[in-house]
Amino acid sequence: MGDNVTLWDILLYGHPVCVTWKQEVEGSVFHLACVFFILGYMGGSGFFGLLYVYIFLGLGFLCSSVWAWLDACAADVFSWNFTLLVICVVQIIHLAYQLRSVTFSQDFQELYGTLFQPLGISLTTFKKIVHCCDSEVVTLEQDHCYAMECKTPIEKLSLLLSGRIRVTVDGEFLHYIYPYQFLDSPEWDSLRPSEEGTFQVTLTAETDCRYVAWRRKKLYLLFAKNRYVSKLFSLLIGNDIAQKLYSLNDKVFARDGFRYDIRLPSFYHVAVTDTGKSQSQGTPDISLSQNLIN
Repeated sequence: MGDNVTLWDILLYGHPVCVTWKQEVEGSVFHLACVFFILGYMGGSGFFGLLYVYIFLGLGFLCSSVWAWLDACAADVFSWNFTLLVICVVQIIHLAYQLRSVTFSQDFQELYGTLFQPLGISLTTFKKIVHCCDSEVVTLEQDHCYAMECKTPIEKLSLLLSGRIRVTVDGEFLHYIYPYQFLDSPEWDSLRPSEEGTFQVTLTAETDCRYVAWRRKKLYLLFAKNRYVSKLFSLLIGNDIAQKLYSLNDKVFARDGFRYDIRLPSFYHVAVTDTGKSQSQGTPDISLSQNLIN
């Protein structure tokens, strides 16, 4: 029979069975430790979430160590709980140091609180984004141009921090760009990483402006290393383009009444295609052609 004993039998029956259970309950320190464990395992993610978890787990292991030393009088139980307490304390110190080291200037703190923190972006991820732009804030004086139509190459992606930018094409007003909006999101979205292009609009500062700029190559390199940041910027840029579409005042109208944003090459090609179809049918859309030429 001894040869037929399995590991499962050893685990289940290889130790004394509890015949009588203790009638008295454990001390309050033991139950307080359990409460701390329950609170600790309810923590979330991110820096502050990890701090929450390790603080309450550390308190739980501290209470368990006191209980094992004073009530249970078990050296092995005390040793394990004290070791886990030391690990939690080390983790808390490490996280606190990281939080203290992640500091930004006032401009970037406001940018984080306005645009990135509501999306649940951690400080470490935001630090990578800030590092990609060299933590630099660029100043654009009033009436100076950020970009000139058909002249300025598309080499960066910029986000306005303060001031107001006027967008025009052929001298005609299109819309304004306000703080925490991208200056060149349509241009960025219209090009692939290997393509080059120039602005089809002119961007002029109506007031003294300040903005941050990410170089295309450095930003694409960050996207390649961090897919989460890439998806984040895709979301932000897409939302920014949608806002510009709604705020656009001067639009191109096709013959059938659809509106097209002339800053978006994809819509531009659709408009040209519609024009070509109209011309092939012998009914050219004169108003559309004139707008596209102008």
